[in-house]
Amino acid sequence: MRKIFPAEELARDSRFSRISNEERFQDPRGQRGIGGRTDEKGRRGQARLTPDLPEAPDAARSLMHGIFVGEIQALEGAGRTCWDFETATRSGDAAIEAVPFELKLDMARQCWDEARHCEISVKLSEWMGTEIGEFTENPFLYQAACNPDPVLRLTGVNRALEGLAIDVFNTMRDFGDVAGDPVLEFCEDWMLADEVTHVKMGSDWLRRLTESDPERRTRALEFQRIVDKLFSFGGARGDEEDSPLRLARRFRELAGFTETEVDEIAALSREARDEMLAQQS
Repeated sequence: MRKIFPAEELARDSRFSRISNEERFQDPRGQRGIGGRTDEKGRRGQARLTPDLPEAPDAARSLMHGIFVGEIQALEGAGRTCWDFETATRSGDAAIEAVPFELKLDMARQCWDEARHCEISVKLSEWMGTEIGEFTENPFLYQAACNPDPVLRLTGVNRALEGLAIDVFNTMRDFGDVAGDPVLEFCEDWMLADEVTHVKMGSDWLRRLTESDPERRTRALEFQRIVDKLFSFGGARGDEEDSPLRLARRFRELAGFTETEVDEIAALSREARDEMLAQQS
């Protein structure tokens, strides 16, 4: 089996439609399509996902479909990390680094969790009135899991994108509560607990693998900041009360983020929102 398997060759059936990040973010049925805030210059913003919004059903289903394809890619990515890196001190490929066996065990545990999340997400999508393929798939999560540096994989996937999953699951859980949907609320709460564990594994391994290499840690955290800003969805994820995706501070702290790190993510989201509004001017 090949090492570092390319995203373009991932197995998918005819129900899946793959698009670019730009195309995905422009889908009016998704989070960026929730209109609710208009500033003094008439620029259209976004609002918190609540059942009373006309766009809420499509937005919630879109978000659920995004969770589903993200779980597939998280499963594939964690599985690749188990396979792509050797545990011996000398790897067969000089460009591929060896990793501790315990890290591969953590990734194997994550594979089991992600497989369960895929099953839950399929059933939950049906419960919400959507089906596989109604919305599109973007392979960015898996692409981040193809980085030849295991530390960048951990920051890009486990800390940045799985960190985003914490915010999304928390938002969807709250939406289920407000909408009076105990099935949605329970399922999201269950998966949220696993995501906290996945992010905590990334936080712990980042610190362990870079303990004696501060420059490498700095590079990894910079990569994480790039991913965090890109996936703030133009500021839709933020710390404001009416943010469509609220930063789940308490859960992020449980997952190994410091208060300063969460503040930085919030600042990146505000920066992304300001840039988006400037483009509308």
